[in-house]
Amino acid sequence: MRFIDLLRMSVSNLFKRKVRTILTVLGVVIGVASIVVMVSLGLGLNKATMDELSNYANLTAVEVSEPWDTEGVSDKDKKHLDEALIEDIMQIPHVVGVDPYLNVDLMAKYGMYEGYIQLYATTLEALQNMNIEVGEGTLPQENAGELQLFYGNMAIRNFYKTTGEYNWEDIPDIDLMHDSVIYILDRDAYWNYGGTDENGKPYRKPKKHLFTVAGIAAGGLDQYRSYSYNTYCDIDELIPLLKKEFKGRAIPGQPTTSKGKPYKEIYYNRLTVNVDEMENVAEVTQVISDMGYNAYNDAEWIAQQQQQLGMIQAVLGGIGAVSLFVAAIGITNTMMMSIYERTKEIGVMKVLGCNMRNIGALFLMEAGFIGFLGGVVGLGLSYSLSSVINYLVAQSQEMGLQSGISYIPFWLALLSMGFAILVGMVAGFFPARRAMKLSPLAAIRNE
Repeated sequence: MRFIDLLRMSVSNLFKRKVRTILTVLGVVIGVASIVVMVSLGLGLNKATMDELSNYANLTAVEVSEPWDTEGVSDKDKKHLDEALIEDIMQIPHVVGVDPYLNVDLMAKYGMYEGYIQLYATTLEALQNMNIEVGEGTLPQENAGELQLFYGNMAIRNFYKTTGEYNWEDIPDIDLMHDSVIYILDRDAYWNYGGTDENGKPYRKPKKHLFTVAGIAAGGLDQYRSYSYNTYCDIDELIPLLKKEFKGRAIPGQPTTSKGKPYKEIYYNRLTVNVDEMENVAEVTQVISDMGYNAYNDAEWIAQQQQQLGMIQAVLGGIGAVSLFVAAIGITNTMMMSIYERTKEIGVMKVLGCNMRNIGALFLMEAGFIGFLGGVVGLGLSYSLSSVINYLVAQSQEMGLQSGISYIPFWLALLSMGFAILVGMVAGFFPARRAMKLSPLAAIRNE
């Protein structure tokens, strides 16, 4: 018997008993919708969590700093972050790049406002790779010939009034892009000018700078990102400026010898080592630690978060699977009842020489078709419920979740359809075998 004939007969037999078929399909619909929605909640929670974590951490980066314990270590043997170390790290397998960072505290003044700015100097390539959305202006440009600043979208909050009480809700009346803000690199000189240092020497008059602001990151004053409060610049422009500003003196934040004297070279405060895959971050971290440096990453903590989310997802999927299991029992019951009602029909088919496999395939196709119908309707119901859940969650939160709390990827939709059909056919397997084993003569005599 041809496949198309078997399909036509199975569909025809199902629709002869419309009420029973509809009720059985309804059970599959509820089962499929339950398991898809439950799994989608787990996937959506995982996706939303990872999206949120990506705003605070780089999932494929290793942060490297100088070793903390330097007691008893000679100046010659002390480990610092320099170009030689960058070259060594680049030789480590799975490392795709190293971004140096030099941190400097800036003092900013404009009218009645003062600002404490944490300036992060790095390469222009590293700034590009941060994928910062620019709201106004541009990122610092190559070969600018001057130091250009790039403010985070919340950096304006680093300014405050020098008179009156500080109020977080008061936004400083400063146009960072166009107002002539004065910047001071030597903050010690600014605070102590007119006095003397520990050696009795008078503090120098602090030099004032007018730096160009290249741009400001996009986002409101309540949209936090890992860069929101920071200010960035080109490291190749900052280093010569620091050497000139602090000539013969220790640069704040830079290591000094055991006698308190500055080194000739300016060392980086930290290095960000970029790894090709998150799975390789722990290995690279261990190699750098074995080199004697402090190395840490967020990947291990994030992996633990994913493990916990995976357990939640498994529990939710298990709850939905119970509904589908109940639906499978309903399919089995329906097919068994169908066999009892069609015993004589089965006997006639056997007497006429119908292949046993065709008889079994007929009942399997009927069960599979029930699973197919339930899967299609259940999947449509799942998408509807997912949309409603995401809408209600977004309405109940001030900011909502960008990716929603329910997420149905394409693979889940295909898997749910295949699973529904498989469950239907498995549920119909034993009734089909029973139909194949019926005695033809006993079936024909059955009333």
